[in-house]
Amino acid sequence: MFKLKRKNLIYIVVFVLLFLFVTALAPTFKQSLSDISKLPLNILNSIQREISGIIFYHRNYAQNARLINETYFLRRKINAIQEAALENARLKELLGFKQKVSYKVIAAQVIGRSPDNWVSAIIIDKGSSSGIKAGMTVLTHLGLVGRIAEASKYTSKIMLINDPDFAISAVIQRSRQQGLVAGTLGNFLIMKYLPQNADIKVSDAVVSAGLTEEYPKGLIIGIVVEMIEDSSGLSYHCLIKPAVNLSNIEEVLIILP
Repeated sequence: MFKLKRKNLIYIVVFVLLFLFVTALAPTFKQSLSDISKLPLNILNSIQREISGIIFYHRNYAQNARLINETYFLRRKINAIQEAALENARLKELLGFKQKVSYKVIAAQVIGRSPDNWVSAIIIDKGSSSGIKAGMTVLTHLGLVGRIAEASKYTSKIMLINDPDFAISAVIQRSRQQGLVAGTLGNFLIMKYLPQNADIKVSDAVVSAGLTEEYPKGLIIGIVVEMIEDSSGLSYHCLIKPAVNLSNIEEVLIILP
């Protein structure tokens, strides 16, 4: 009787242990069964996505191409608007200057640079048919640009003030010291024939002296940036920064007789 009870007790203990073990593993089995049940659905979803991607590939490609074209179009439109605004601002300044000066001028647009003298010559869209002649003075609202070197019927070539062949009598606006301003084929001009006692300072404005008919008196040429003593020690010359940025001229005025 005692053995039977002991044996039954062992069965009961084993059963309890098995029950506890199965109970502990039940969530894991449940999760595994859930994952297994979801596997076909996941596979179907992946297949559906791939099929949809293939079906709608051309449509998406066309939409993407259309959006890219629209972006380029909008960028070109914005750039055009900005260019028009900048051009209007420049023309407004030229018009204001044109109304202030006492001499007659005609406006022209720069259409290119001379291939044989790229740095110091530009081409404009006005020529002899508009009354343009060689030797006429060219300027902007900022100052002197140069002179007409050649004039065909519909276009003209302008020699810029930085050309070595360009020269103009000039005066220091503050002290009235006179000298000759010439081009250097660079970013600066040179004012020559200045005495040792010349009253010239850095930042002095340099204007045309008006000693010849071609250039009216008082046209702004530039400002002094440096004084240099000649090798002889008997005279000076000074470097002048042009008032007009000669590398980005887009519109000019030509003084008519």
